Amino acid sequence: MRWQQLQHIIQNEPLFETSLLLAGDVTRQEAQQQLSDWASIQKIIQLRRGIYTLPDRQPHPFIVANRLVIGSYVSLQMALSYYHLIPEHVAVVTSITTQRPGKFENQFGRFHYRHIKPSLFYGIDYRLLVGDEYAYVATPEKALLDLIYLRPRGDSNEYIESLRLQNLEIIDMDQLHRFAEQSGKPKLQRAATIIETIAQDEAAEYVSL
Repeated sequence: MRWQQLQHIIQNEPLFETSLLLAGDVTRQEAQQQLSDWASIQKIIQLRRGIYTLPDRQPHPFIVANRLVIGSYVSLQMALSYYHLIPEHVAVVTSITTQRPGKFENQFGRFHYRHIKPSLFYGIDYRLLVGDEYAYVATPEKALLDLIYLRPRGDSNEYIESLRLQNLEIIDMDQLHRFAEQSGKPKLQRAATIIETIAQDEAAEYVSL
């Protein structure tokens, strides 16, 4: 495949995979060799085996996270920061997957993946990020519950208060409790009650002011 052909095929796609080059009688080995040659002269950037982008592209980190591990969604601290539910800046894009946990690092950031059981794989939005770029991101309610589920003693008052949750008015408390009930985990059900109490106290304090 010629360079101009690749540019035509990917057009405005932020990322592309080896399979895009498998047209006609091109074998996977030939496609991989061609991509390796282009990567060696920095015409393309390899993000992990089989996933590439062009040097002039700036894909949103959430899109990169989704594509590095197919069937994952952004959650945990990164999603909470995205929704402005915690005050801290989060440097690592944290995601949930039913596959093995793992870590990747490339020029678009650091990407960590945590494993959960398939029965807990829900509460996901396909969100518009910027322009026409979309990615799979946990809802605010599920991002909180994912973090608490994966944290030892995450349902303790001390831990939940240590998160310094803010802007809790965006949390749908009914949805939070539904997700907690759906999990079948008493830990998450207890946490949902604590979060609702914190939100009520915060709202009452705001009204009194």
